Formats: sequence, C-alpha cells, structure tokens
Amino acid sequence: MNRLALFALAAVLHPGLTVTDIDGVRRQPLKPAPGHLSALVFVTNDCPIANYYSHEIRRICDAYASRGVQCSLVYTDPTLTDAVTAQHAKDYGHGDYPKIVDRDHALVKATGATVTPEVVVVRPDASIAYRGRIDNYYADLTKPRQQVTEHDWRDALDAVLAGRPVARPEVPAVGCYIPERKLLVRPGK
Repeated sequence: MNRLALFALAAVLHPGLTVTDIDGVRRQPLKPAPGHLSALVFVTNDCPIANYYSHEIRRICDAYASRGVQCSLVYTDPTLTDAVTAQHAKDYGHGDYPKIVDRDHALVKATGATVTPEVVVVRPDASIAYRGRIDNYYADLTKPRQQVTEHDWRDALDAVLAGRPVARPEVPAVGCYIPERKLLVRPGK
C-alpha cells in the first residue's frame, strides 16, 4: 500500500474510541500514550493459525513492552463471553496484556483488519504504521514453511522505534477471515 493510501486509512482511525477489556477496564487502544506505540493483535479462539501464533505474540509483546509498545489482544468473535476469552488466553499462554472482545467490530472497522491473526501498529498520532502478518511462517492457509525468513511485525516495530519508515507498511496476513459483523448477528437479536 502506498503512503497516500496509508494516510487515507489513518484518517479512518478514531483515537478517542473507547472499549472495555475483559477485566472491565476502559481503554483507548487507538490512542497510544505519547512516546509509545499500540499494537492490536486480532485473533479468535477457533482459528488454528491464530492459536499457533499465541506464543510468538506473547514473545513479541513481552520483548517490546519495555520499549514502549502496548499490546492488546482483540478477539473478533462478538459472541465470546469474557470468561471464555480469559480461559482461551490462559490456555494458549497469552501474557498480561489487555484482552478485548470487539463485540461491535469497532476496532476491526477502524483499522481495516480482515484476518486473524493480523497486527495493526498505531503511532502516537493515531496513524497506522503497519498492518499485516506476524511473519511469513505460513505461505498459504495450508502451507507452513520449514523456517521463518521474514519477521514483518518485529521489523515494523524496530523501524518505527528507530524513527525510520516501515519498509513494508502493509503485508497481507494469512489466517481466518473476520466475517462482517452483520453476518454474526442472529435474526431477532
């Protein structure tokens, strides 16, 4: 995606958007604190690829926390309860970063996320620095590689933290598609 398109996408973000995490804490994940970055990791509990990446998500979030990166795990299935979400996060070894069930798909819409797992890195000015895959382990849905050769999320974080432009600000993610919110609502609800 070219810089002009990224600028247009950034204009969609609503930095004041407030959501409540599964612990009842109100958060503004699209509005990082000054000098920090926000990393929203879109997942769902039943996506095998998102579940595969749970330990790598934690490693990256833990490694970059001291450098000012604030991770949030964003569950895209609005039917999940907070208890189910908490158990899933525990079962898959996620860290102590916030877990949010995006029940109205407000974060999905604001960031343009389409797949789980997909990462969106937001700068303090509420612009998107990176959107895409974690790395290139999956060449396709059913084609894992022998070895990861591209660490897209880490590379993007390193670039932004060093004050450099992100070489590839958007890299298509491989995983489970996030259905449109209207398809998830049962008739009469």
